[in-house]
Amino acid sequence: MGIVTAITIREEIKADQEAVFNINEQAFGRKEEALLVDRLRDSTAFIPALSLVAIYENKLIGHILFTRISITAAGQREATALALAPLAVLPEYQKIGAGTLLVEKGLAKAARLGYNAVIVLGHAHYYPRFGFVPAEKWNITAPFEVPAAAFMGKELFPHALDHITGVVTYAPEFEIS
Repeated sequence: MGIVTAITIREEIKADQEAVFNINEQAFGRKEEALLVDRLRDSTAFIPALSLVAIYENKLIGHILFTRISITAAGQREATALALAPLAVLPEYQKIGAGTLLVEKGLAKAARLGYNAVIVLGHAHYYPRFGFVPAEKWNITAPFEVPAAAFMGKELFPHALDHITGVVTYAPEFEIS
């Protein structure tokens, strides 16, 4: 029975917003990701059921957000998927399994809600443990220059990305003003 068994995951509620801002600011050492979460909450890409928090000893210690994106190739229909961004854990609670729980519970919930795939721009050595592989496998690309190994996708159902190719379009709130 480790610390990870004492961590619970639940949907974010309005009263969590200040703590979620703090988690993102501390985890990234800057405000940009925290401000992004605030902007995304007001967007059409936001899915309240996929904004999750990790709690340990009655304290919010982590947050993960999945938002709607589209993948489009010229002459093809637009496919809907999810972006995983950001994932944040307070620095003093990192490396105890909170991030892993957030990702696992988030992916499972996304599948239960009927989403087919998730795209992440992240550490090439962290996300593969959850089944993420370079998105170039499906000819899916980022709308900006990024190392192929860091731009990854995961099918939530077998063959969900078969016949899906193109460029990811993120919510406009991702654009830094």
